[in-house]
Amino acid sequence: MVTTTPGQPGSDVRADGRVPEELVAAYREHGFVRVRGVLAPGQAERLRAGAEAFLAAHRAESLEKQGVFSQLVNVWQREQTLRELTLDRRLGRIAEQLAGFPLRIWHDQLLVKEPHNNAATEFHQDRPYWPHAGDRLPLSAWVALVDVPPERGCMTFLPGTQDRTGLRPQDLHDEDDLFAADPSLRWLPRVTVPLRAGDCTFHSGYTGHMALPNRTDQARLAHVVIYMDEATRYSGGAHVVTDPLGVAAGDRLDGDTFPRPWA
Repeated sequence: MVTTTPGQPGSDVRADGRVPEELVAAYREHGFVRVRGVLAPGQAERLRAGAEAFLAAHRAESLEKQGVFSQLVNVWQREQTLRELTLDRRLGRIAEQLAGFPLRIWHDQLLVKEPHNNAATEFHQDRPYWPHAGDRLPLSAWVALVDVPPERGCMTFLPGTQDRTGLRPQDLHDEDDLFAADPSLRWLPRVTVPLRAGDCTFHSGYTGHMALPNRTDQARLAHVVIYMDEATRYSGGAHVVTDPLGVAAGDRLDGDTFPRPWA
């Protein structure tokens, strides 16, 4: 277990390992919520060191080829320190508390913005990229391993957009693409959420969001655990996670590849 000590000062995680009901209500209304102190300071530092070592060895494997950020997927299968966070029971139970139904891990990813990358990850939804069928709202836990103020590339959300389903995948490098897909989203309020190391945001797979550029001397390191409805089936679409598995359209995405360690 790598999560914070129950009841730790400055943490939103209660002694019973759950978050207050007002955070659950905020997540369901707005499609995102910040949970402070998911990690204790010493734990965040240990995970940061593990992430840096893994990035140094595997940076060339990044799925993002345009230099906006480094994206390394299914790190939990190859790096023991970050595996502890991905499979952490308390984090999964909080995700289920927010979602309101059973979940499995879809995949994790290490997302890194290098110092002075000076490029935004533009507004998009996550769910249109995933080959899922028959599922309720997925959600992601975006855990900050370093302090992430706006100038280091924290995220900005479009509240309430978790209900905007059916859009095509968006171009992460085109600042107008999400708004071309749904022009009404352009005029919604935007909420920027800076995080301390060890804080986390949970956001729905349909909630529109973007990440600001990193204009600082320190890399922005975030570890993201993506959770899906336990009943999710494979749609048949292409994806780096499912392509090697030999699954057929309609198959349940379950088993050891998509674990539920908190069950």
